[in-house]
Amino acid sequence: ASLLLGRLEQSSVSSLRPPSPALGRSRVAREHARGLVGPMRNGAAGFQRVKRGWVWNQFFVLEEYMGSDPQYVGKLHTDLDGGHSAVKYTLSGDGAGSIFTIDQTTGDIHALRSLDREAKPYYTLRAQAVDIDTNRPLEPESEFVIKVQDINDNEPKFLEGPYTATVPEMSPVGTYVTQVTATDADDPTYGNSARVVYSILHGQPYFSVDPKTGVIKTALPNMDREVKEQYQVLIQAKDMGGQLGGLAGTTTINISLSDVNDNPPRFSKSECSSSVGSAVGRIKAHDLDVGRNAEVEYTIVPGDGGAMFGITTNEHNQEGIIILKRPLDYESKKAYTFKVDASNAHLDPRYQSFGAFKDTATVKINVLDVDEPPVFNKPSYVMDVYEDTPAGTIIGAVTAQDLDASSGPVRYSIDWKSDMDSYFDIDPVEGTISTNELLDRESIARHNISIVATKLSNPVLTSRVAVTVNVLDINEFPPELASPHETFVCENAKMGQVIQTFGAKDEDLPTAGQRFSFKSPKDDMKNKNFTIRDFGNNTAGIVTKRNGFRRRLQEIYFLPVVIDDNGYPPKSSTGTLTVRVCGCESNGSLLTCSAEAIFLPVGLSTGALVAILLCIVILLVIVVLYVGLRRQKKKETLMSSKEDIRDNVIHYDDEGGGEEDTHAFDMGTLRNPKVVKENLFRRDVKPEMRRGPRPPVSQDSADIRDFINQRLKEHDVDNAAPPYDSLATYAYEGDGSVAESLSSIDTLAVDVEEDYDYLDDWGPRFKTLAGIFGEQSETQSDSTTTENTH
Repeated sequence: ASLLLGRLEQSSVSSLRPPSPALGRSRVAREHARGLVGPMRNGAAGFQRVKRGWVWNQFFVLEEYMGSDPQYVGKLHTDLDGGHSAVKYTLSGDGAGSIFTIDQTTGDIHALRSLDREAKPYYTLRAQAVDIDTNRPLEPESEFVIKVQDINDNEPKFLEGPYTATVPEMSPVGTYVTQVTATDADDPTYGNSARVVYSILHGQPYFSVDPKTGVIKTALPNMDREVKEQYQVLIQAKDMGGQLGGLAGTTTINISLSDVNDNPPRFSKSECSSSVGSAVGRIKAHDLDVGRNAEVEYTIVPGDGGAMFGITTNEHNQEGIIILKRPLDYESKKAYTFKVDASNAHLDPRYQSFGAFKDTATVKINVLDVDEPPVFNKPSYVMDVYEDTPAGTIIGAVTAQDLDASSGPVRYSIDWKSDMDSYFDIDPVEGTISTNELLDRESIARHNISIVATKLSNPVLTSRVAVTVNVLDINEFPPELASPHETFVCENAKMGQVIQTFGAKDEDLPTAGQRFSFKSPKDDMKNKNFTIRDFGNNTAGIVTKRNGFRRRLQEIYFLPVVIDDNGYPPKSSTGTLTVRVCGCESNGSLLTCSAEAIFLPVGLSTGALVAILLCIVILLVIVVLYVGLRRQKKKETLMSSKEDIRDNVIHYDDEGGGEEDTHAFDMGTLRNPKVVKENLFRRDVKPEMRRGPRPPVSQDSADIRDFINQRLKEHDVDNAAPPYDSLATYAYEGDGSVAESLSSIDTLAVDVEEDYDYLDDWGPRFKTLAGIFGEQSETQSDSTTTENTH
């Protein structure tokens, strides 16, 4: 039996680390040893040596692992493990239980937390396989190593920086200055994580650095200490061999030029520089008088120097002090000549006849030349550069001049204040500014640097100017069509008609200042139907090239359009516009077209179309239900309009005269409600009625019976009859009845003839009423007699 150690699953490591050369896979060294195992199978005493096969290997675990699950390290296995869970694996040593854990059944080893190779590069552990029931070791304890695999998580550091160095002035190119060393805490034996490359960020073209050793040498000959004595050099150390993605560290080296005897002794010229308000000279007018009579006033006669100089009197010695009022410029004017008058301050009128009490002197002032610092031709500079511009690209230039008469040369440099200034470099002679590395607008959109101009003949005289560098966004996205992409053309369209205006959009920022141009592709220039017209305001239109279109011949036209923008670098794209042919009115209003063609010009989406159609369907359903309910209600109204005594109830709010009151209301109207409206009588007037004998009619009359049976049959076969029981009332007059109508609907029956003679007995108040009803009674009696006679 044998315990196999280090069966490492390489995929677990390679999947967590990006591919790179020389990943340092585990070296597998197979060693075969012999060991002793238990009793022989045949039961004989003693032990038998068997061949033990080791897979002796280092386990590897990735440092700084950030996964949510424990990191898989490897697997332990013994030949005695037949997969029946009879073997238990144990782990001891560095980090066992706290950092590393083992599955006692399967032998899988996991790391419980993230490890740092720089803190501890490897762990030594011991493994053993024991019987799960008896805890008896099945094999001797074996020792193995788990090595922490390095990742590039440490930048190079200059432990001794900042540095100070000295080199003699006027040294030739390649003179050794100093050497810098950066250390990287990553594993130097694994990959390029600790492979450091040196480069110079600031200090060119005066010095250079060896990329491998870090040795700094002079790169410019004849550097003069009298011109510039101090230099500040910025050195960068970058791991991963200087490749993109490597980590970097920087340090500063202050280099001084030591003096050599390269200048002979010379006499210096004595010069005097005057500032505004200072005295540039003195003059004195002598007065023989004394005291108050000897006080003198000085004035400058207006002329050449009146604006540049002024003069005051010293009260103690009566001297005239000439004062500078404005700055002098030797390059503009080298000398001034003017006159000064001296007069007594206190004149005695008695002696004015002796002559003018004043004197005039001519003063000449020579302006001496003084070295001045260089002057930039602009107070500030603004430059633009696109992001991701290659290093070394010139983005602009500054210019400074020595305005002195000698007009000496000027040298330029960047006043390095922070690491941000290392993005740029400047040519010391020409003043051209170039990029030193790639710029990222998303990181820094604007850089502010200071340029120093130094007078070569006098390095003490310097001037500075501010330079602002704006990092512009490169044109990353091509323009594309803005909605709508589809439109329609009327069948009666005219040639030259603009049927649709469209625009473009671009995802690049900023959107302000974007310009788009539109045109038809070269292969579509022969299109006889439509063309593209650019309006010059970021919009264009679709223009017809012929009269009339026929939908039955072609319903849809596809029109390609090329869109260009004004970005850097310029981008272009080709979009396709869809034109549908639709029927329109003479004024251009849309009449007939597919649903898509109707709604697309409005810019409706598919979801909006579905919602509109759903609303239309709901409205149609509501209309159908409303019509159905109206029809059903109409049928019920027709049924109820028949003379149904259950539904016709008439209410009266008056009190009758009792059973004898037969003239107030005709009870026969209750059988037919139509009579209520047709025969309305006034209660205060006695109605006129015709009397006539009404012979009784037998209820068993054959014509009445036939009429009722006929009506019953009609109701039985009537499909429109209501589904409930109903009472039908018939007012049948009969056929050839001698008594005329038998119904009480049309006739007001009065069974008893009223005698109104008793009204005469009620007194004078009722005489008029008795006369009225007495006459009517007589008239009715006469007419009755006449009828009987006939």
